[in-house]
Amino acid sequence: MPARELSLARDDANDHKAHRIITQIVLTGTRVLGRAFAEAYKQAAASSQHSRAAGSNISSPGTANSFASSGLTLEEACKILNVKPPQGGKTDMDSVMERFKTMFDRNEPTKGGSFYLQSKILRARERIELEVREAAEAMEREAELKEGWRPKVWKDR
Repeated sequence: MPARELSLARDDANDHKAHRIITQIVLTGTRVLGRAFAEAYKQAAASSQHSRAAGSNISSPGTANSFASSGLTLEEACKILNVKPPQGGKTDMDSVMERFKTMFDRNEPTKGGSFYLQSKILRARERIELEVREAAEAMEREAELKEGWRPKVWKDR
């Protein structure tokens, strides 16, 4: 019997060591993950501040240095689609769409084309559309400001 009791005592000691090791692993893993998340948050905050600072340096939405969400400048977008840049916010959207459809279809991956090029072509079209849309909205705001605020009241009906 004493040998059996000694064996049980060793098992209890080993169980205690196993619990201790598992606890240490969990705590160490938690610390590592916590530090990783904290560092990722710091980097995201710094990136956000950097992008805000870069955005405040842009003089106007129509300049060649301004970026859309895709990162393309208007100049790059026009070069990709081989169209003239919008003048005063106006361009021939039919020619832009024609060039887009032609180039997009030619780069179809199932026909041996490149998905990357298709993506660039799509982003270029979106960038030009964004520029034209922003210019149209700005002209509408200016026209509304020139006209003045004229609310519809019951007497005017």
